[in-house]
Formats: sequence, C-alpha cells, structure tokens
Amino acid sequence: MSLVGGYVALSKPLVAAFPVLLLAWLRFGIAALAMPHWLKRAPDEPPMTARTRWLVFLESFLGNFLFSICMLFGVSLTSAVSAGVIMASIPACVAVASWLFLRERITVRIGLAIACAAFGIGLLALSPSASHAPASTTASSSASMPWLGNLLVFCAVLCETAYAVIGKSLTGRLGPKRIASLINLWGFMLSMPFGIWFALQFDFTAVRFGTWALLVAYALAASIWTVWLWMTGLRHVPAAQAGVFAVLLPVSAALVGVLVLGENLSSPQLVAFVVALIGVVLATWPGRRR
Repeated sequence: MSLVGGYVALSKPLVAAFPVLLLAWLRFGIAALAMPHWLKRAPDEPPMTARTRWLVFLESFLGNFLFSICMLFGVSLTSAVSAGVIMASIPACVAVASWLFLRERITVRIGLAIACAAFGIGLLALSPSASHAPASTTASSSASMPWLGNLLVFCAVLCETAYAVIGKSLTGRLGPKRIASLINLWGFMLSMPFGIWFALQFDFTAVRFGTWALLVAYALAASIWTVWLWMTGLRHVPAAQAGVFAVLLPVSAALVGVLVLGENLSSPQLVAFVVALIGVVLATWPGRRR
C-alpha cells in the first residue's frame, strides 16, 4: 500500500504525457514482458478449476481495470477533497465484505483500527492543502458533475474492496507470483482495444527518455512488486486486517508530495498521519497467547 501511494504520486508526469487508457495498456504490456515465467504452474500447485479462473478474471477486471477507470475519471468530475473522504471508507468496506463473504470475525481492535483509518484519512482529505490537483483543475471539476464523480469514486472503493476479498480467496488456490502474472495478463487483454485505438493516434516520438524510464518503473511497481507483496501478505493475514493497511496509500502519497514534490505539510495532515498509523499498530499488534 505504501508503494501504491508512492507511484500514484509520482505518476503525474505519465498522466500528462499519455492518455489514461493508453497508459494502462502500456503498463500491463511492459509488466507482461517482465514476468512470463511466472505464468507457469508450480509442481505443488493444483490445476485451476472453473471457479478459480473466474475469480482470477474478476480480480483483474475489478481490482486492476475497473478501479483505475473509476478512480481517474471520478476524480476528474469531483474535487480531490471529496474523493479523499470517500476513499477513507476502504478499510471499513473491506472489513464488512470479509465478514459477509469470508466469514471473518471483526474483533474490537480491528474495529478501532478501522475507525482510526477512516478518521485519519478523512482528516487528511479535509485539511486545507489535501488536494494535490491544481486549483484551476479542482475548480473546473467541482463545477462539472460532482455527484457522478463521487459515485465513480465510491465504485472504485467497491472495486478495491473486491480486490482484497477475492485476493484472499485466490491465495489459498494459487501462488502469489502466478496470481500477479495472470491478473496482469487479463488487464492487458481488457485494455488492448482502448490502447490500440489511442496508440494509432499518439505521437510516441514526442515522449522523452526520462518519461519512458518512469513508465517502466511504474509498470514494474504497479503490476509486479505491489501485487506480489499484497498477495503474499494475504496468505498470512485476514482480509479485514489487511484492509486497514489501505490507510497507507494516501499517507505515502502525501509524504512523497512533501519530500519529493516540495508540497507543504499542515498541522491537520500531521495529526491525520499519527491517527492513521495508530490504526495500523492496533491492527497488527500481536494478541495475547493463552
């Protein structure tokens, strides 16, 4: 989650250089070239059933493809502050979904951790300098169709929730490396029609070398490193507990903005960081052994 927040903050030049759907297709394509050997089934891994194949497709469609579209287009129609407040509901949504679909028990500490995560991100989003978008962009987007933007952002929250819950189910059937390679391959196929359409109209010679290097790093981080880390962790951590770590996404994005992009850190943001990290400590503190 920390890496996700980091590469989201550092992907601003990529969004400015490439159309969103073309950028998604290039990301999946570069990652596919980097991990074809991960597609091979391990000797101790059972063959995929029809249900497992369906879960892999849903994991990619909801967690990779649809999440990116809903989030990017949603933020373009509403304010960044509103989007941040809505994204604060991810830990709670993951906990409820894991209770409904995985029958996981929500303990008092996990409940308090979810509350800290929601309060911390909400305070972060409502602080005066929470929006990382330019003032003109925020003003124009707020004046367009904020209700539709808020709805799309909430759809992105539901996609992220499904990503956590389905990922927990997949880790009991497939290895983390194979999951990462399969959902990336599905993402490449789903984005291919849009990617080809924009590629035929795009001038690739105008892209600088530094932007290409950033694109490669972005593709490796978004499709390989973060997915492998997340799926490996889900093998040992309940989905409700893992959902609390979504708080680190906006926290790390804001830290990258301060330390790398030179943005200011206000007092409400600092308090939000502390509260959010308290929630992570509550969720991960070892319980007493009987």
